[in-house]
Amino acid sequence: MNSHEQVLEPSTFPTRTHGRQYEDFQVGEHLDHHWGRTLTAGDATLFATTTLAYNPLYFNADHARAEGHRDLVVHPLLALCTVVGLSVEDLSEAGGPFLGIDDLVFHRPVHPGDTLSSSSTVLDKRPSRTQPGFGIVTWRTEGRNQHGELVVAFTRSNLVVMREALQ
Repeated sequence: MNSHEQVLEPSTFPTRTHGRQYEDFQVGEHLDHHWGRTLTAGDATLFATTTLAYNPLYFNADHARAEGHRDLVVHPLLALCTVVGLSVEDLSEAGGPFLGIDDLVFHRPVHPGDTLSSSSTVLDKRPSRTQPGFGIVTWRTEGRNQHGELVVAFTRSNLVVMREALQ
């Protein structure tokens, strides 16, 4: 290294806190999550294969068409995982244990080429009775395709850190 070159030490880089704390959520608040995600035939086949979901609807287009679908069917759990993933930045990126999904309904099949988007509404929030410095937030999340048709809907809860616990 030359004497005029500066050594950058990663520990000196400014950091940015990601996600939201408990106090940032308001009951009734609606959030349209960013981006969307187009699912491909490769996504569908890879997911079905790696999860051992050997239903020919998920990897045999001729079979899927014979059953009345326009193409392969994307495994519903891949659609669910995609919709949850699209919501993470707005809902749970700050961390805190995922407490589960309730009232899950798959409304219509997803096919390769469909683009899923996600939105959530805050249903409830309360301080945790057992974890000081945390609250429980519950959201209703919906996933829609590029036509605005409801694909999947569910409620989801997370333990979310309170701002006071970070200080």
